[in-house]
Amino acid sequence: MKRFVSIAVLIVVIAFAGKNAMAQNFKFGHINSDELIQAMPEYDSATVKLEKFRKELVNALELMSVELNNKNEAYQKDSKNLSDIVKQTKEQELIDMNKRIQDFQANAQTQLQNKQTEVFQPIYAKVDKAIKDVGKENSFFYVFDVAKGALLYFDETKSVNVMPLVKTKLGLK
Repeated sequence: MKRFVSIAVLIVVIAFAGKNAMAQNFKFGHINSDELIQAMPEYDSATVKLEKFRKELVNALELMSVELNNKNEAYQKDSKNLSDIVKQTKEQELIDMNKRIQDFQANAQTQLQNKQTEVFQPIYAKVDKAIKDVGKENSFFYVFDVAKGALLYFDETKSVNVMPLVKTKLGLK
């Protein structure tokens, strides 16, 4: 008899716990962070800064290339009249200049990536914080970022687009 009562109590506890678990209403949200980032005023100024820096690098590279081409043309024109030692010196100078250009290109690419991180990281951090704050304030169980491609499907009737809430949090229209 004690065993029967224990089993009956256990069944009631399991049923009650299962009913409570099913009764919980999980809120899911989704957002396109790329769209949000592009709507921020900071995005435009960061893009302008990055483009200005990129143009500086391109201009410097173009100047170096023009100088190399001019020296190469002068060498081609005068090479017949030069002694072997002068030819070797000029050829080495052209080789060295070409290597400097290649080194500059590699260094410029790294600097451009670093600059991109520098100007956009504060924006990414601000967006991330706003999304997390909205998720906590509105009791979302999950907020999925559809821009990152990790979410393959969501039912828009059961998922809330948190874009308007996050834009409000960030003071955007």
